[in-house]
Order: sequence, then C-alpha cells, then structure tokens
Amino acid sequence: MDNFVIYNPTTLHFGKGVVEKLGNIVRHHGTRVLLVYGKGSVKKSGAYDDVMRQLINEGVGVIEYSGIKPNPIIEDVDAAASLGREKKVDVIVAVGGGSVIDSAKAIAITIPVKHSGWEFYAGKAKPSKAVPLFGVLTLAATGTEMNQFAVIQNHSAGQKNGYGHPLMYPAHSFLDPTYTLSVPKDHTAYGIADLMAHCLENYFSRVEASLTDRFIFSILREAIEFGPELLNNLNNYTLRARIMYAATAALNGLTVIGKGMGDWGVHAIGHHLSLLYGLPHGATLTIIYPAWLKFWKHKTAGQIEKLGKEVFGVHGVEETITSLESFFRQIECPVRMSEAIPSGFDVPELHGLLVKNRAGGNHFKYTPSQMQDLLKLAL
Repeated sequence: MDNFVIYNPTTLHFGKGVVEKLGNIVRHHGTRVLLVYGKGSVKKSGAYDDVMRQLINEGVGVIEYSGIKPNPIIEDVDAAASLGREKKVDVIVAVGGGSVIDSAKAIAITIPVKHSGWEFYAGKAKPSKAVPLFGVLTLAATGTEMNQFAVIQNHSAGQKNGYGHPLMYPAHSFLDPTYTLSVPKDHTAYGIADLMAHCLENYFSRVEASLTDRFIFSILREAIEFGPELLNNLNNYTLRARIMYAATAALNGLTVIGKGMGDWGVHAIGHHLSLLYGLPHGATLTIIYPAWLKFWKHKTAGQIEKLGKEVFGVHGVEETITSLESFFRQIECPVRMSEAIPSGFDVPELHGLLVKNRAGGNHFKYTPSQMQDLLKLAL
C-alpha cells in the first residue's frame, strides 16, 4: 500500500430538501452569482425553480448561462468565463449533471485569467485562484460533485481531456435524489455504468490496498444489486438515493486511497468515441471495458479473478468478463461499437486519433498495433 494523504474540502449536503440551505450559504460567499445549467432538464426536475427561489430570497443577483452540452465544450467554458468577468460575478452555482458541473469547474478557474480555459487542459497554464463553486446535482454518474477533476472537449484540437486542481473542488454540493427522478431510463443506466467504471479504473492500479479494494467491491455490488431494480422503478426515491450516493463514493477519493493512481485508459479511449460520434460518456465505457479486460487479461488475471469472486460470485477470468458484459447488457447499455453507432463508424479515423493523442492509461500503454487489436475486440 502506498503512502497517502486524504484531502477533500467539499461539504456535501445529501437528501430531500437540502437545497433549502443553498441561498444562505451562497450569500456568505458573494452576492453576484453566475448560474450555469444545461437545457430543459433542470426545469423539468424542479431544481432550477428551487435554486432561483433560494437565491432571489437572499437578495443575490443572478446572471444565467445556459445550454451546456452533454459532452461539454471549451467554447462554452470560455464564453461563460467572459460573461462572468464582464458581470463581476463572485460565485458560481452549477445546476445539472456532470457536464454542467465539470464546465463550471473550468469556468471557475478561467474567470480570473484572460486566456482560454484550454490553456489549463493543454498544460500551458496553472490556476492560482478560482471563483467559489456550488453544485446542485441532478444526475447520478460522474462523482464530479465531490472531486477536483473536470473533462472538456476541444473539437478544433481533436481532444477531450481531463484536468484537475485543488482549486476546482466545489465548496458545497447539494444532492437531492428527488432531482434525479425525471432522468430517463437510458441516462440512468449510463450513470450506473459510469460509477462502476470509476471503481474499475482505480481498482486496476499497480498497488494493492485491501481495504480500499473492499470499498470498491462494495460500491460495485451496490450498483449491481440496486441498478436494475431502479431501472424498473424510476420513480423510487430510495433507489435513486442509493445510486446517487454510490456514484459520489466512487470518485470522491475513497476508491484510490493507498493505491497510488488508477489506470484511466478506458476513459481515455472512451472520450474519443464521444468526441467523434457524440456518444454518451457511459455508453463509451460499457463498449470499451469488456474489450479492455479481454486485451489485458494476461497481465491482470489475478485482479480479474478476485473481482469476479468478490463482486459477481464467479470464478475465473472469462467468467468475470462475461459477468460484467452481461450486466451491461442487462441495463441495456451497448457493449460493441456496432450497437451504439449502427450507421457505421470509421475505425481508421478513430485509431489515428487515438494514436495521435497517445490515448492510454497510467499503467497500461499501447503501441499503434496494440490499439488496433483492442479496437477489434470492441467492434
């Protein structure tokens, strides 16, 4: 087990009605709010009205930036940051899922500077300050509500990159499972897949930390036990709450303690499927993970077998991979590119971009021919 430091400054408010604390807490940090959200879903869930009421009742000025895309883009980050500078905002409130909160994190570190937020993602700049950020989560998936990372796309650069910095932690995050009741079945399933993939990325590190692995197995079992039940009972608050908490726990630091760092190669490849074809993030992960396990099973056999025993109650590498793939199918997520992109896809284009961007993991690297072999397993 590696040495480690546990640090997470986000205050998490979880449960029904917790947003009622938002206005008072925000007012103690500032009086001019940039309210960031996507399209219509936050209004359908009631989150938008609840947040606006809270802010208006506290006399807080609100400047809105809407239209954040499901796979967030740098153009929105820069436009929102420019608006924030112009209006001299001193607080950001992000209402939405991972894409909205990820965008808001990038906006928070871009408002204090004059350059594009992509400079941080390209490794050309580091933030020295950030506008305080408050998140109101409406989708259980990414865990961004309690970590320092955010993923942004840049189509002109042909990249979708993640970036993290301690200044990007939300100051407070408000998680009311009620706001997820209106999330449709497919995106609920993608969220379940996403939280599971976060656990798996950290599990397949090169360092063993037995207690942390038990945390990982428990979160995976939670998703496997209650995920399908939720998909058949989308209006069930208790099931929504269980998956929402599991998604947060999957990426708030709990699953990496003592393990050094996860691999994150599946995410790196999956991001390119979103970039080229606009696939939902969770769908890219269910496509790539079975292929990744098959490709690297000769190096990870022991870990795969342990995963199978502890999570699925099976023995053997092949049985474990089959169990994971079967679960993804059970929750109606694609496990092959041909299932997700029926109109066809350009494998040479995808392969070329993956090679160009050196897509791979922290521990498992690819030659161009190896990347081609892995893609064949995902077709």
